[in-house]
Amino acid sequence: MWTDPPKLIQPSLLSRLPDALRRLRPTAWADANRAGQAVDSFLEGPCFDAAGNLYCTDIPHGRVFRVSGSHWEVVAEYEGWPNGLAARGDDLLVADYRHGLLTLDPVAGAMAPLLETILSEGFRGINDLVLLPDGGVVFTDQGQTGLQDPSGRVWRLHPDGRMDKLITNGPSPNGLVMNRAGTHLMVAMTRSCEIWRFVLRPDAVVAKANLFFRIPAGTSGPDGLAVDAHDRLFVANPGHGQVWVVDAHGLCTHRIDCTGFGRMPTNCTFAPDGRTLVITESQSGSLLAAEIPVPGG
Repeated sequence: MWTDPPKLIQPSLLSRLPDALRRLRPTAWADANRAGQAVDSFLEGPCFDAAGNLYCTDIPHGRVFRVSGSHWEVVAEYEGWPNGLAARGDDLLVADYRHGLLTLDPVAGAMAPLLETILSEGFRGINDLVLLPDGGVVFTDQGQTGLQDPSGRVWRLHPDGRMDKLITNGPSPNGLVMNRAGTHLMVAMTRSCEIWRFVLRPDAVVAKANLFFRIPAGTSGPDGLAVDAHDRLFVANPGHGQVWVVDAHGLCTHRIDCTGFGRMPTNCTFAPDGRTLVITESQSGSLLAAEIPVPGG
C-alpha cells in the first residue's frame, strides 16, 4: 500500500467536551451503532465558518456545538442525528441521518429543512456533505449499508433543486471531499476500507470510478476526509486511531496517531491558517490539533 513507512505526526489536545455537557444515557443511535452501550457523546462534522468560528456535532444527542478554547456552546439541540457540517454564507448546512439536509442559523439556533426526501422517498441515512463552487451540494446516503448490502448512494443537489444520483453501489459511503481543482470527487467507503475517486461531470455521468487509496483492514474503515492546499488527502480512520495523509498520487506519506487520546478519529478539517488539522476524536469526546508539515517535510 505504501513504499516507505508513513512518517509520524503527533496531535495535541485542542479542547475537550466539558463534563457538564456529557450525557451518558441510552439512545436509539447507540442501540443501532454501539450495541446498546450508552455513550456520553459522539463528536463529528468539524467545520469553520468564514469568521473562523469552529463547530462540531454530537450525533446521538442531537447537538451542534460552537467551540472557542475550553468553552463549548450549544448552538442547537433537537430530535435528530447531525453528522456532517458545512458553512454556507451565514448558515450551516447539516447532514442529518434522520431528517436529511437541514439549514442552521448559528446565531438564532433556528433549523429548517432543505431536502427531506427524494420524490417523496426517504433517504437511507445521510452522513456527510461537501459544497460545490456553484452552490450545489454533494452528500452521502449511507444508512446501514456495507459489504453485505453495497447499495449506499451519493447524491448531488443542484442550486435549482435538480438531483443527480451519482453512486448507487457504495459499501457504506461516508466522508467525501473535492480535489483542489474541483474536478474529482473522493468518497470514503467505510466497510470496504477504500477511497473511491471519480470525475464530477456537469451531466452526472460517472465513468471509470477508481480505487484511489485503501487503508489497512480493521474494525472500522475510513470516515471523514479533508484536502489541503497541496492536494493531499487526509483520511480519518476510526479503529486504527489514525489519520492517514495521502499525496495527490495516492501514496501514504504520514500518519497522525490519535491513540494517545482514543481510537475514534471520526472526521477532520483545516483551520483557517491552512496548516492546522482539527480532528474530532469521538472516544474521548475531544478535538485534537495537528500541525501538518509542507510536502517533503
